[in-house]
Amino acid sequence: MRKRIFLSPPALVCCAGKDRNELYGACLEGRQGGLAIHDMPGCGKFPVGLIDDCLGAGYCREDTSAPSVSKETSFPLAYAGATKIIRIVDAALEQLRPAVEKALSKYSPDRIGICFGSCDNGSENSLMAQNALLEKNAFPEDYRLRYQIPSFPLELISRKFGVSGPAFTVSTACASGASAIVRGAELIRAGFCDAVIVGGADIVSPTVFAGFLALEAVSDSLTNPFSKNRKGLNLGEGAAFFLLDSSAPTQQAETSCIELLGAGESADAHHMTAPDSDGEGAVKAMKSALLDAKLDSAQIGYINLHGTGTELNDKTEALAMKKVFAPPHAPYAALPPVSSTKPIMGHTLGAAGALEAAVCWMVLAEKRGLPVHCWDGVADEEAPFFPVTPAMNGSGFKAPSVCMSNSFAFGGCNVSLILGRVHND
Repeated sequence: MRKRIFLSPPALVCCAGKDRNELYGACLEGRQGGLAIHDMPGCGKFPVGLIDDCLGAGYCREDTSAPSVSKETSFPLAYAGATKIIRIVDAALEQLRPAVEKALSKYSPDRIGICFGSCDNGSENSLMAQNALLEKNAFPEDYRLRYQIPSFPLELISRKFGVSGPAFTVSTACASGASAIVRGAELIRAGFCDAVIVGGADIVSPTVFAGFLALEAVSDSLTNPFSKNRKGLNLGEGAAFFLLDSSAPTQQAETSCIELLGAGESADAHHMTAPDSDGEGAVKAMKSALLDAKLDSAQIGYINLHGTGTELNDKTEALAMKKVFAPPHAPYAALPPVSSTKPIMGHTLGAAGALEAAVCWMVLAEKRGLPVHCWDGVADEEAPFFPVTPAMNGSGFKAPSVCMSNSFAFGGCNVSLILGRVHND
């Protein structure tokens, strides 16, 4: 019998909220204020979900409570500790501290692993070093090349909490945060870990923004997923983490117990950036997740869509949804309620899969409503769907017991997660 996987309350920060309560409120009310117009260097003015500077100075102390931290191996503070990616990761991790400390009281530090997902967390450090070189003809004295590799935030996570189990960085484009959750569950089920810190983080550096702009994927107005008038995505910054545990919480007074029921992955490898036009990669991921969870498609009560607002992605996702959730010749209204939360938090790249799983966690645990879909309401006959509206969260709302979160990324990296509420009281 395979081990069950339980998820702690999510720890997160993004432009729509500095914790899960703020983010869930924004999703219920459709607040898009976090996506503000910013003048992006060399690119012009665009809506971007930047996180403001109220996170503090970052990881600027030695965490002496962590058993594996010593003065000789303390986290590098002067250069890397004040970077935005590290400050965002640290702000989210502070919210996860109670869950990790509880795990450390049950398990040895070497039985607690880390799976971290990111598309790009090194260009910030790279640009800082490059600018210093151009201005002063020398790199900063405390700069090290390892600060700009994707796995660098793992140093912060492991040293912050003193965990020493297997540690992996996952980079499956914009599905990275979801892939990290899958890999963490595998570590537990394979017997390598009893608990795993999982999640993802990314910022919007000038390099990242310029890259997406060059792909003609960025909208100069608020993103409009599944609308006939959609023009592209809005980038956002964020971090989101869970602690996966093989044992169910004994006390969780404020929430229900949330379990990872199933996960599915596929790699259609159709194109470097464009999805396979027939949607079969997304179909395979969703069907694999349903099979893994031993569920029928009719049992899914809400789906958080990938929903980027780009022309090809939305069209392909709508087609895949119909193939999985609606029988032949049935109307799209036969699908379960769906929404994309990217118009609220932006497309947070490597954090997106974990942040959107966190939204599903809140729907299941807090039972206050479904995230509304923010768009202009102009349907695309080639990409129809059944979006969540504010009216659906009115009196008589019944929270679903099972949710799906989809991440369909560049390179055909597709991940579908299914979360369920164990105690449906």
